[in-house]
Formats: sequence, C-alpha cells, structure tokens
Amino acid sequence: MWRSCQSIIGEVKSQYGTLEESMSDKMPFQASLSHGFDDGVAKTKVPAIALVGDSDSSSSGEHCHKDRGNTIDQAARRKLITASVLCLIFMLGEIVGGLLSNSLAIATDAAHLLTDFASFMISLFSLYVSTRPATRRMSFGWYRAEVLGALTSVLLIWVVTAVLVYLAVLRIISDDYEINAEIMIISSTIGVIVNIIMGLTLHQHGHSHGNSHGHSHENSFDPENGLSHSHSSAQNINVRAAFIHVIGDFLQSVGVCIAAFIIYFKPEWRIVDPICTFLFSILVLMTTFAILKDTLRVLMEATPKGMEFTDVLDILHRTDGVLRVHNVRIWALSMDKVALCAHVVMKPGEQSDRVLRNAENNIRKRYKVFELTLQVEPFVESMDVCDQCVCP
Repeated sequence: MWRSCQSIIGEVKSQYGTLEESMSDKMPFQASLSHGFDDGVAKTKVPAIALVGDSDSSSSGEHCHKDRGNTIDQAARRKLITASVLCLIFMLGEIVGGLLSNSLAIATDAAHLLTDFASFMISLFSLYVSTRPATRRMSFGWYRAEVLGALTSVLLIWVVTAVLVYLAVLRIISDDYEINAEIMIISSTIGVIVNIIMGLTLHQHGHSHGNSHGHSHENSFDPENGLSHSHSSAQNINVRAAFIHVIGDFLQSVGVCIAAFIIYFKPEWRIVDPICTFLFSILVLMTTFAILKDTLRVLMEATPKGMEFTDVLDILHRTDGVLRVHNVRIWALSMDKVALCAHVVMKPGEQSDRVLRNAENNIRKRYKVFELTLQVEPFVESMDVCDQCVCP
C-alpha cells in the first residue's frame, strides 16, 4: 500500500515538472513586478508585466537591447582636435595682438575664440564620456558631465565679456587711448584666414536622407520635414556644432578687420573699436545664451527639443492593442541623448509581448531615443481614480 502511494506521488511530481517546463518555454518575457490596488473592501494583487524583450527577438537569438555603438568617432575626433589646436594658437596670438595694438575689439574677438575653444573641448569630452560604461553608482553613465562642462564654460565667458564691456565704457568716457591700426589689421586678417582654415577642417561633405520607416540607432528623425538624418562619422553632431561656432567667429573677425581699416585711414574714428566691443559682446552673449538654455533644459529634465509630449502619447495610443497610456516621462541625459519611459495599458485578450514590440517600433520610427523603457500592464478599475495615471 505504501509503495503504491509513493509511485502515485512520483508520477504526479513528474507530470507537474513537465507542465512547468512547457509553461516556462512559452514565456519569452519577464514578469517580475506586481502592483497592489485597494478597492475599499479587500486588497487584491494584479500582476503588472514589465517587459524587457519580445518574442521575435528572443526566438531569433537577438538581445533585447539595441546596439548603441559606443565607440569614439575617430574622424570627428581628429577634426575637433585640429580645430582646437588652431583655435588655441590664434586665441593666444590675438591676446598678444590686442595688447600690442591696444584694441578691445581684438580682445573681444579673442574672447569669442575662447567660446569656440571651450565648445571644442566640450565636444571632445562628450565623445570620450559617451564610451564610458555605466556603473552601479552612475547607472545612466557619465553623459551629464558634458552639460556641466558647458554650463561652466558659459559662466567663464560671461565674466570675461563683462570685463571687456567695462573697459570699453571707460574708454568712451575718458576718450584717452591710442590704437595701433597696423597691428590691428594684421591680427584681424590672420583671424579671417585661420577661421577659413578651421571652417574647411570642420566642414562635413556627406549628407544622406532617408524615409522615416526604417530605424537605426545611427539615424535621427527631423520632425520638421519627416526625414531621417545620418549621424555617422560624416555627420557628427559635435562637429556640426563646432562648425556653426566657427562661422560666427569668422563674421566677427571680418568685422574687426573692417574696423581696423577704418581706424587706419581715419584715426579720429577710433571710437569704432569700443563700439565693436559692444556689438561683439552682444553676439557672444546671444551664442552662449542659447547654450545656457539647452543646458538648463537638460538639468531640469524638461522635454527635449524636437520631441512633443502629445505626439508621443498619440503614437502610443494609436498602437494596436493599447487601451491607454500613463506615467509618461521624457527627459534628456545630454544634449543629444533622449530617455523615455511609459506605462502602456493593453486591451483585454492582447499579448503583452506583441503590444510591447509594436509600441517600441512605433516610437523608434518617429524619434531617436537613447533609453526607452515601456511597461505593459493589464487594465484595472483602480486606474480610473489613480492620480499618477493621469497625464499632465
């Protein structure tokens, strides 16, 4: 009798183990979280499925995370290093030229070169930081270091600009200064030439267009014209920003050169020098104010430029199998790295892995998202009265 009972128990265990293995084979996603909802009578546990992959990727052997290609863009790095060396050498030359010619306009141009040099250093630093792996303490990585560096450089440039404006005001009030127009012409002419060389160094020849239906982590979507732009080594975003800085400095060098020729032929019009200082200081402030605005947007975790909160909601709502969306968060880790997370409520009877796959693909077709986390969960009545389930 005892042996027959043992045989029956062994048979039940073996069947249960086989059933458990077959069920685990049909679960390609991870279901590891649970939310409790209080309905006023009894607290019931409703499983919330936090999906990190999809059935297609799991069956094909692909990993659930997209390849970010965290390698240094060597071509962009070489361009930025070359431009930084040229900028630093000429900035020092302009400081010497400004002292010898007694020209504040040249000194202001040197301050603008300091802006460019700081921008190049930040770009090089961001290229380096982007390759550093995340740690347990810095789980998002080191991308915010780029933003802190940009903020520090802006504050430094504002201090230098304020000193130059103060000196220009004193010159206008006292009207007791002399300017060596010849040295000023030489310095400004060399400045124009050096800026042309830096512009040619940073100029990017390739530019590819494609439609928004394909996705790659090397492409970013332009919301204005619906085209995807390649940001490979031929279209590096840091090199493009540096090129824009050089264009601004080129225009300023041309202005200093014109002022130098005016003073050379009309020495009594030397007031042009402090006036140029005022004009160029405004240009410097306008350039750095845009940088400051972008850094504050990142530090305050505001919705990044180029992304629309309502558009993201519409994309998720239009996804097949989605009932509603809540807890949407959109922020930026750096100037060009966007993070997005959201809770997606699926319709009854839908497969969570299919809903996740469709929602993720729809988001990535429209936007370039660096960190994307979507939690798929079933609908419960408590969501109708939950404050956190209401989108702003």
